[in-house]
Amino acid sequence: MRLALLSAALCAAVSLSTTAAFAQAGTEDTGATARSKYPLAPAAGVDSHAREKSVPGAVNQGAFNEKAWKFGHRGDAPAGGSVIWNPVMVKMKAGQKVTSATDFYSNDPKVYCAMANSGVDFIWTEMQHSPRSWQDVANIWSACPRAKAVPGVRVAYTNEREEQHALDIGALVLVVPTVRSIEEGTLARNWAMWPPLGHRSSGGGQATSNAFWGQVPGGYRNTFNDNLVLVLMIETLEGLRDSDKIAKIPGVTAVFAASGDLGNHSGYGQGDPDYERAINIVHDSALRAHVRLCGPFAWVDRPDFTCFQGPGGEGNVPAGGVTPEYAATLEAQAKTALGPLWNTQGKPIAGPFTPGWTPPAPVGRGGRAAAAQ
Repeated sequence: MRLALLSAALCAAVSLSTTAAFAQAGTEDTGATARSKYPLAPAAGVDSHAREKSVPGAVNQGAFNEKAWKFGHRGDAPAGGSVIWNPVMVKMKAGQKVTSATDFYSNDPKVYCAMANSGVDFIWTEMQHSPRSWQDVANIWSACPRAKAVPGVRVAYTNEREEQHALDIGALVLVVPTVRSIEEGTLARNWAMWPPLGHRSSGGGQATSNAFWGQVPGGYRNTFNDNLVLVLMIETLEGLRDSDKIAKIPGVTAVFAASGDLGNHSGYGQGDPDYERAINIVHDSALRAHVRLCGPFAWVDRPDFTCFQGPGGEGNVPAGGVTPEYAATLEAQAKTALGPLWNTQGKPIAGPFTPGWTPPAPVGRGGRAAAAQ
């Protein structure tokens, strides 16, 4: 009897657990709803020949052709264009200088938040040369998504997995290193941007939560392509060869003249005529393509450079952990280093970085419309 009761209790627990699990829609369920009838579906067991012919009312007629596909309006930006709610993009579009601090190694959320409120525009979270995991990054970003500085990251390479992880957890600045060709640059753009401009997959993540960007004006999916700051780094001789083409890729915000690796790959250093020629090639490509030009903060006064990787911002964390005094020290150091650029974050006209902004009422899990649940 006791065994039977235990078995019944276990079954009930499994049933409740299963019900709770299925209450959360899968990522593919966000575009599907249950219906009692499916008027455009073929009868059971019947080949619809959908590859050869369209269904009634379809925009795309005739045989299926992915190259001639007429894209629908589901992901269109709002009428009149996207609101620019990313403060870094606001400054980029205005041609103003954008600063950052580099988080090389710390996985302490309190350290990240102190850096993000020190007076820079974005945090360059290092993932190319850091051993940390994407879970580590998700944790530190989620501690203060609405800090003064927005979350940014340098991924390891042009790769769908790397970029998807960065964006799904909330990146608003994406730096892709060692872009060697127009083909690699195009892939970097494709994995970053939603269709039809790119190939980014729809899968949720904390970026679409209400704590992050789930309630931005116009909707995250519909406005993200216009708000992502995408920076491609030119670091090799092959990259110099294709730099004009790379800078002109639609969706690219800026090209970065990689001071260290252009020296590494060319065999020359700053001040050498051959090195300076390499930097000038990237400079000229940015001007010709009308995109921003990025480099190390040491070049803050170099002509035409307007966005910068700042030095490591973690500083020496006290043995007892992050204190108010530690945060104040980081802020004072940033103020000294940045001078007139300190605390000059962009000011969007609407959205979560607008003073006094009140978000709309929650619209569903992860910021999705209720109809998508």
